[in-house]
Amino acid sequence: MIRVEVRLYATLRKYAPPAPPGTPLSLELPAGTRLGELLSRLGIPPEELKTAFVNNRRQEEDYLLRDGDRIALFPPVAGG
Repeated sequence: MIRVEVRLYATLRKYAPPAPPGTPLSLELPAGTRLGELLSRLGIPPEELKTAFVNNRRQEEDYLLRDGDRIALFPPVAGG
């Protein structure tokens, strides 16, 4: 098993359990879990995710998660 820390930003916060703003999720996952599998576990549809950072580096869904990884997930943003 591995333990990772996940932070959900903006509209993705709705996929986190209730917690004070800014509180990361601490999740225990099976070794060999990929980023895409984590997104599925959280119930985040692919179209709602724009960028995923793992340890401050942009990663794709096939990234193999490691114990202690810090993950930040961002939705698409629009403005005008």
